[in-house]
Amino acid sequence: MSLASSDAQSPAAALAKPLLAVRALTLRAGARTLLEGLTQRFGAGEIWCVAGANGAGKTTLIATLAGLRESAAGHVEVDGVALRDWPPVRLAQRRALMPQDVRDAFSASVLDTVLLNRYPHLAGWGWEGEDDRAAAHAALAMLGLEAFAARDVLSLSGGERQRVALAAVLCQDAPLLLLDEPLAHLDLHHQIACLEALAHWVSTGSHTVVFSCHDLNLARRYATHALLLDGRGGCCAGPVRDVLTAERASAAFGHPLRLIREGGHEALVAAFEPPRER
Repeated sequence: MSLASSDAQSPAAALAKPLLAVRALTLRAGARTLLEGLTQRFGAGEIWCVAGANGAGKTTLIATLAGLRESAAGHVEVDGVALRDWPPVRLAQRRALMPQDVRDAFSASVLDTVLLNRYPHLAGWGWEGEDDRAAAHAALAMLGLEAFAARDVLSLSGGERQRVALAAVLCQDAPLLLLDEPLAHLDLHHQIACLEALAHWVSTGSHTVVFSCHDLNLARRYATHALLLDGRGGCCAGPVRDVLTAERASAAFGHPLRLIREGGHEALVAAFEPPRER
C-alpha cells in the first residue's frame, strides 16, 4: 500500500525530478520477497524513515538505493537517471551512504577520517584544500564534535564513532543521504541531537534524507515521511503520521501497539495485558 507523498504536492513540484525515485522495485533475499513492485518518489526537503521488524529488508533496501546491491526487478533513479548510468565519482557527489557497521582498521585523526568523504570533490593530485578542511570542520561542528578533531578515531567509543561517521557523510556534501541505523550506539541525548542536525541540514537546501530506525516515536517526531516494510513484500509509504499508526505498526512488528496522547504529546507504546489473578 502506498500513501504517495506527491498527492499533497503542487503541480510544479509533482513534475520536478525528485532526488531519488524507485520504479517497480522488487527485492529478494534467497526465496523470500522483501519488497514487491515499489514505485515511489523521495523529494527535496523530505526526511524518510525506513521502518520494519528485524529481517524485513531495511538494510537491503538502503544498499539497493545506494547502488551497492542489485534489485530482483525494477530500478533506482537519482536525479531522474538510473543508477547504472551514473559514473561512480559523479554519483558520489549526489548521494552519500552511511552503512550500518563502521569499522576503522587504521589509526587516524577524526578530522582526517571525516576528510576521506571529500574524495569525490578532489581534483588534480587529490590533495585536500582549505574548502575541504572547512567542510570537515563545519560537519564536526554540526554534531558538536569540534573538540574531537585531533583525537585518534581508534580511541573513540561506539557512540562517538557513530557521530563521526555521520559527520563524514555530511562533509561529503551530497544532497541525498542514505543512512543505515544512524542512531545505533547513541544515547537519547545524542539521538535527538543528530536528528536535529539532520532536520536543520534538510531545511537549508534541496536535500533528502532516507534513514532506517527502530524508534518509531523519534521517527514520528523528526521524519516527514515513512516507508514501513512488513517483511513479506508489502509496504506502506507516505506522510509519517499516516504510515506509523498503531494499527499499521502493530501489523508490521507482530505486537499490539497503542497511541497514547497527553499534554499535546503522543507516543506509540507496546500494549501488554495485565497479569491474570491466580
